[in-house]
Amino acid sequence: MPPDSRGPLTQYTLQRNIAGVAIGDCNGQSTMMFARFFADRFVMLLLATILLASVLPVRGAAAEIASWISLAAIFMLFFLNGVRLPRHEVMNGIRNWRLQGAIFLFVFGVMSATGLALSYVFDNILPPTLALGLLFTGILPSTVQSASAYCALAKGNVAASVVAAALVNLIGVVLSPLLLAVLAHVGEANISGEAIGRIALILLLPFALGQIAQRWCKPWVDQNKDLATWMDRISIAIAVYVAFSGAVVAGIWSIVRGDELAWLALALSVMLLVGFGGAWALGAGMKLPRGDRIAMLFSGAQKSIAIGAPLAATIFPPAIAGMVLLPTLIYHMAQLILSAPLATHFAKDGLRQDL
Repeated sequence: MPPDSRGPLTQYTLQRNIAGVAIGDCNGQSTMMFARFFADRFVMLLLATILLASVLPVRGAAAEIASWISLAAIFMLFFLNGVRLPRHEVMNGIRNWRLQGAIFLFVFGVMSATGLALSYVFDNILPPTLALGLLFTGILPSTVQSASAYCALAKGNVAASVVAAALVNLIGVVLSPLLLAVLAHVGEANISGEAIGRIALILLLPFALGQIAQRWCKPWVDQNKDLATWMDRISIAIAVYVAFSGAVVAGIWSIVRGDELAWLALALSVMLLVGFGGAWALGAGMKLPRGDRIAMLFSGAQKSIAIGAPLAATIFPPAIAGMVLLPTLIYHMAQLILSAPLATHFAKDGLRQDL
């Protein structure tokens, strides 16, 4: 294993990873049980949120109040992210610049191009906002929590995975809206100066405050990881609920037909194939060590609903935000379900190679 894959961040993450779940010597049945638990709980929360928004969408004056609650939840989400990420440990992962550069180019280059191509191919098949949602999914950064957790389960380079996901998320808060503005061919995607200001206020400011407050708040977060993790998930669920409520009120289920949902599933299957297959193939082409290839796979292919939901809520009006976010929601749930058996396979394969 290369020198970069061992260090303070690796041990810290393996013992108490950023997802807030203890990971020890994962193999066999325990690995599968953890993978299922990690995937299913969040998948079920997102499904329940979509169902609640479909049955009881927030409307009228309550929608404005819910919007403010959503913004507060997003603020808390990024504040906690700022508290969690240890500044001094980031430098240990940055040294592996070859891997970090490859992940960055794959996330914002290959996946953005894939989203753009799919949005053009399906523009005349899907409603325009759903086609735009394919591009929106493509330009998003990768996850932090699940990418690092699955990388640890798969016996990959966890330090590099955490740093890569953290860096692309920080960059993505600014770069993703700019990519959307440049690449989108739908009028609703115009990114105004006001939207950029909201992004800075709601996403960047709380992260910076979290970094500043790390000295005082991090001990509490480390001691209450399960609570902090659920605070993250509930914040995401609130943002999804408010965004999807707007789409339901605007008539998403009457606008989107069953055959269009099938086409959307096909488009997202192609994106998943490019994401997971392309990241693994690129790692092989670069002759990366096995641990780095696993980090490349999960950090390159996964897409962050924690960034996607706040960005959609910040950039688009409620009636549009839910429609644009729907492909990202489906992709995010699919990636969790797909990553679980992949991580189990790599963990078992790694154990065989060690024997």
